Amino acid sequence: MARARERGWPASPDPLPLPVVDNHTHLETVVGWRAPGWDGSAGSVPEGDASDDEAAAPTLEAHLERAAGVGVPRMVQVGCDVEAVRWTDAVVREHGALLGAVAIHPNEAVLHAGVHEVAPDGLEPDPQPWHDLPLDEALDLVARTARGNERIRAIGETGLDHFRAGPRGREIQREAFRAHVALAKELGLALQIHDRDAHDEVVDVLLRDGAPERTVFHCFSGGPELAALAVEHGWFCSFAGPVSFPSNGHLRDAARLLPAELLLVETDAPYLTVHPLRGRPNAPYLLPGTVRALAAARGEALTDVCETLLRTSQDVYGPW
Repeated sequence: MARARERGWPASPDPLPLPVVDNHTHLETVVGWRAPGWDGSAGSVPEGDASDDEAAAPTLEAHLERAAGVGVPRMVQVGCDVEAVRWTDAVVREHGALLGAVAIHPNEAVLHAGVHEVAPDGLEPDPQPWHDLPLDEALDLVARTARGNERIRAIGETGLDHFRAGPRGREIQREAFRAHVALAKELGLALQIHDRDAHDEVVDVLLRDGAPERTVFHCFSGGPELAALAVEHGWFCSFAGPVSFPSNGHLRDAARLLPAELLLVETDAPYLTVHPLRGRPNAPYLLPGTVRALAAARGEALTDVCETLLRTSQDVYGPW
């Protein structure tokens, strides 16, 4: 008989020897996560799953405390729909552990533009009430938020997602991506890129328009070829839980090619939980598993990797 899959928040991992930064997390969704059944939408933030009193950390404050306890005292909170942009603007003002990144996610941009086509993912579009806001007004919200809050240090996540966009949707995504690139350069902010099944097209935009000085491939999903381009152009690569998945040797190969000063690490919580916890909710306190996987892939001492990751995070986003 197959063993039932565990659900709910995993136990805390062993602490890291030195602090690191979770450079990409969606805390508005983390604190609203439920197992099973909640759809993860940023427009609704119910209480977290408390089915296991010992392991549960249902509030934002509890998640921050739990992360700090294992060596993750600082995070970049990423708001990439209009509800999450507003939430991020407020929460980074209230919590010194957090800096912010804001954008209209490429898949959100398609819906704000009123494009409802079935993409390669085969799913019917599911517009929400906030998508009634026209795309240009949604982009303006991002720009006003970034200009008005010195704790917003990045524009992102933005980019291209060919898995979730059809032909017209891809055109909209490219237009929105270029607008975000221009905004990041105008404001001197880092750029966090979402790149799904679109490596060549993302690189094309960056080379044609000129990448911001600090450009980050969030949740790096390429292989050695994209890593080599990143090295050539000085782009940062942020690794999440998939670097630990047994089948993802190409990610570990890429991680070995990168100089330490271009490496970042993230959870992308509540998604992409590190192996062997796949299928369970993710949060910043689980980042040590990814850091350890990255250190193992590179054959480097964990302490050295932690020290470099912290320094690079500060170089990209500035002081907390």
